[in-house]
Amino acid sequence: MAKLKRRLGVIGAGKMGSALIRGILKAGVLSPDKITASDVDPGLLSALKQDTGIKTTSDNSIVVKSAEIILLALKPDMIRSVLQEVKGLLTQDHLIVSIAAGVPIKAIEEVAGAEARIIRVMPNTPALIGQGAAAFSPGKRATKEDVENVKTILEAVGVAVELSEKHLDAVTGLSGSGPAFVFMVIEALAEGGVKMGLPNAVAMFLAAQTVAGAAKMVLETKKHPGELKDQVASPGGTTIAGISALERGGLRATLIEAVEAATKRSMELGNR
Repeated sequence: MAKLKRRLGVIGAGKMGSALIRGILKAGVLSPDKITASDVDPGLLSALKQDTGIKTTSDNSIVVKSAEIILLALKPDMIRSVLQEVKGLLTQDHLIVSIAAGVPIKAIEEVAGAEARIIRVMPNTPALIGQGAAAFSPGKRATKEDVENVKTILEAVGVAVELSEKHLDAVTGLSGSGPAFVFMVIEALAEGGVKMGLPNAVAMFLAAQTVAGAAKMVLETKKHPGELKDQVASPGGTTIAGISALERGGLRATLIEAVEAATKRSMELGNR
């Protein structure tokens, strides 16, 4: 794992901000003395400082003064106000990294200035366990070094791909919101097992492992999911009977519509 040559400041130390900090430390990308985080929750900051040894503060300006990479791990409706608060402290040495869903680079530039170096990122919650799937898009002023630094941060908690910004709302709908959709699938599979007589704990364990194993097969074999599905579904067997039930229930169409709905909501957040 590559090491960052810049100090990191994290504004917003909630679940995703904390996950990125912990992943960076675990991977040895930065040492604790090179990271400063701020948040409005003093209890959260106290726990984070105790667990990781990083510097913490309730003052966002201290974060900006102490780091070159500023990670905005904030809700979309907080981005503008926080940038207004610290914009007088931002210099040409700063890289702004935003993980706010739906907030376009141009909206950040409107506050931070057209000369600001900005990279927009869409991570997801499996980053909490080092299995994140993220995409990022550099602004026009971002340098090659900026891109490499963001990749290093994201790869400390999973995988990352660079995309044009026009695709990030779709990434939000797919990998950003997708874990919640998969959790519902796991929950439903487990409930099916319980309905058929399995103990709750056993059904949940088997459902989760089945989804994890199936996903790993797609990634490792690089075969199309349809091909892998057909390998399981023998003529007249149990699997094809279940697939028929899924098709009658509209599972495929419903999941497509879920990604579409989440993508459109991301677009709406960016237009507020």
